[in-house]
Amino acid sequence: MLRDAIVSGHLVPNQRLVEADLSEEYNASRGNVRIALSELSVEGLVERVQNRGARVRAVSVQEAVEITEVRGAIEAMCASKAAKRAGPDEIRTLRSIAERMTHAVETGLLTEYSQCNKDLHSLIITMSGQRTAAETIKRLRGQAVRYQFRLSNHPGRPSVSLPQHLAIIEAVCSHDPDAASEAMSRHLESVAEAIRSSDA
Repeated sequence: MLRDAIVSGHLVPNQRLVEADLSEEYNASRGNVRIALSELSVEGLVERVQNRGARVRAVSVQEAVEITEVRGAIEAMCASKAAKRAGPDEIRTLRSIAERMTHAVETGLLTEYSQCNKDLHSLIITMSGQRTAAETIKRLRGQAVRYQFRLSNHPGRPSVSLPQHLAIIEAVCSHDPDAASEAMSRHLESVAEAIRSSDA
């Protein structure tokens, strides 16, 4: 719940996170709140300041761009591996995500599109079988997630990213590792550029 509140902007950068207040608001024990804050600190969403407790970590646009660029390199490798390993069931799931994404763009369902986006990236990482990459991407994504959440809910963004996602899906389903890597790299370069432009 805390992660969602930070990602959605309900809790804003540099906002203090007081354990007693959070415990009351989320109806959770102080111990569980402390554990949650520790996990979010590892993910880069929360930072602990000496003698001041915890607060929502502020990530600059430049840092978000750099994080997305690093993600691009790692996820391109994952897409390549996923293309080599794709089985019939996974291909069916990818095709289903492509249909859902297309329908979401055609009908303006931004929340559905955002969920499909998450499902697609998560599935490709899982298909790659690269556990180290999965853990690294999870940490990186968490740190820049506010910017990506804002982008995914921007009215014009899904129509830009849809063909990029469909290209990734087609390459993986066609067992073409080079095309999958290139399509994923292009997609995340586009995300980085959109984040950069959001600061203009």
